[in-house]
Amino acid sequence: MNEESSPSNAPPQEECHETDQLAVSQDLLQQIRTAVNEVVIGQEAVVDQVLQCFIAGGHVLVEGVPGLAKTLLVRALARCFDGAFQRIQFTPDLMPSDVTGHSLYNMKEEQFETRKGPIFTNLLLADEINRAPAKTQSALLEVMQERRVTIALDTFSIDHPFMVLATQNPIEQDGTYPLPEAQLDRFMLKVLIDYPEHSAERQIATNYASGEMRDTLEVTSIAPIVTAQQVNEIQDSVVKVRFDEAVLDYVVHIVRETRVNRNFSIGAGPRATLAMIRLAQAGALLQSRDFVTPDDVKDVAAPVLRHRLSLTADLEIEGVDVDEAISQMLTATQAPRT
Repeated sequence: MNEESSPSNAPPQEECHETDQLAVSQDLLQQIRTAVNEVVIGQEAVVDQVLQCFIAGGHVLVEGVPGLAKTLLVRALARCFDGAFQRIQFTPDLMPSDVTGHSLYNMKEEQFETRKGPIFTNLLLADEINRAPAKTQSALLEVMQERRVTIALDTFSIDHPFMVLATQNPIEQDGTYPLPEAQLDRFMLKVLIDYPEHSAERQIATNYASGEMRDTLEVTSIAPIVTAQQVNEIQDSVVKVRFDEAVLDYVVHIVRETRVNRNFSIGAGPRATLAMIRLAQAGALLQSRDFVTPDDVKDVAAPVLRHRLSLTADLEIEGVDVDEAISQMLTATQAPRT
């Protein structure tokens, strides 16, 4: 048998298939990333974080003052996806059944029938989620964790992929209801949108003045890039991104440090560990790599932890915010060098 035909020199078929799948996933992700950034100008880091969460199979809470394109970002991502998209405007009078659906008695048929709510979708925009009371917010607890919905005595599964993208305003207090810890913990990460830099805001103004951007929520220029099946395949690819044992120990050490660090009165639970692992893998895939580095872990640490930690009273009095405390903790935590 000559060397050219020897099977020992050929890569395993399964390994080749995984490599091809990773390459296809990376190409599709770059297309989505480019399309969203053309509409949401000057928020590249935020777009990457939301996209990471999407392919990691988690849920994201987007926080920022009004007018920073929170809703536009979600709508742009939804346009890239050839799946079902629903939007719920959360208000103080919104009822849980307005989210999940309800059971109604049909007098003609003489039996109860189920009318499913907007939660039965692939991408759900929960706009201004903190404007609804706790009982309405709790309507999302089951579906965000178990991917199923209970209406009356019946339980229904949600199609994959499924993602909740919630927005909230951090500065307005009147008519808002803080999200309870159980609800916050179900969000894989919390993304903060800040004001765009001067050059980005200048570009936004130029596009609007020239008529190129007619509506601040206009996303019709984006064409669908991925199907539901392709998103599922990309999520499968994320799991195949390699995680070195030393980097895995680094993740566990960071999360466990939040429980003993003197700056935090409440630390993060194991769900934060799982979220950091999967998001680091998604970040590596987004950077066209098939392995995770310590920097991938550092990049997702604050988004994963900021809504799961509570600062001590002393730090709050001093005006230290949670991101600064997380940064101090990461600086003091030694990362693997090899």
